[in-house]
Amino acid sequence: MATPAEARVDLAAIRHNVALLRERAGGAELMAAVKADAYGHGLVPASLAMLEAGAGRLGTAFIQEALDLRAAGVTAPILAWLITPGEPVGEALRAGVEVSASDERLLGEIAEAARATGVTARVHLEADTGMSRGGSPPAAWPGLLRKALELRAEGVVEVVGLWSHFACSDMPGHPSVEAQLDAFEAALKVAEQTGVAGSHVIRHLANSAAVMTLPRAHFDMVRAGIAVYGLSPVPELGDFGLRPAMTLVARLAMVKRVPEGSGVSYGHLYVTGRETTLALVPLGYADGVLRHATDRAEVLAGGRRRRVTGRVCMDQFMIDVGDDPLRAGDEVILFGPGGQGEPTAQEWADTLGTITHEIVTRIGSRVPRVYEGQVT
Repeated sequence: MATPAEARVDLAAIRHNVALLRERAGGAELMAAVKADAYGHGLVPASLAMLEAGAGRLGTAFIQEALDLRAAGVTAPILAWLITPGEPVGEALRAGVEVSASDERLLGEIAEAARATGVTARVHLEADTGMSRGGSPPAAWPGLLRKALELRAEGVVEVVGLWSHFACSDMPGHPSVEAQLDAFEAALKVAEQTGVAGSHVIRHLANSAAVMTLPRAHFDMVRAGIAVYGLSPVPELGDFGLRPAMTLVARLAMVKRVPEGSGVSYGHLYVTGRETTLALVPLGYADGVLRHATDRAEVLAGGRRRRVTGRVCMDQFMIDVGDDPLRAGDEVILFGPGGQGEPTAQEWADTLGTITHEIVTRIGSRVPRVYEGQVT
């Protein structure tokens, strides 16, 4: 380790998680969500590991993410689902990227790009089944379907998917889950009656939590995000056999002895109760270590858990190691799978009142990703 810090990504763990998810999905195809630089794990290496392990498709939020995969030589089907006006839809179509539409305006823009490029757009239509985020609301759904039929007849659009997204599938027993399932099935029925649905159209609703807990929601394909990276989508139900793929480590930059009564870091929120040794960890909020980890989150250093001491700074934070003989260059583990006694990303999330998605996706670009278990 020649850098101040690094995020070690276990590709074997990702392959294990994909295999487990495919088993839980039954006969449904698996789309792996690789948006946000594969949840901070590295877009291309993580995607290749997922495809090697049997993921049939990849999902991105933005077109550029999909184009980056194509530029890296990825040929598997890719869906980009969050498109704002003026984005390079034509470039996506030429690259064979499937796109999503939730309203007639965007569907019309996609059709224009198809006419300009001469490439029939492969489109997934999203229905809003109760999340009230993306997706066509029920009142507008029939009109969107009719527009899709017109464009299909023109030869510029092919509807290849019908989908929606859960709001509360990570909350077992929440009444919205069954309500959304019913709403999605109703939307599919309208699509069948309109003539849009067919045997070639992929129906997909399930996210990671639904893959694990809702077989009724699997339909033709499931979309797994956080679980692919080994983090539980429903922590209160356990880890489901998933293996966390990321371990965040740093090397101590400095170790020094300080007297009793020493104020530590900005604001002196921590004051030493006796003479002690402080160690400097070269990671901070610019790297994704949340500022409110101050005096709350723990790391593993010298074989023991140590609490973050004083205010987390932009590039660094301190830990109080007492009288233990740590030295500059010694390794500190912020979070990992937990096998060495280190905190897990789930522990960090619980301590800081957030979710593991935020913990791993915030790790910044100046923290290099180092891959173990390389794709063969």
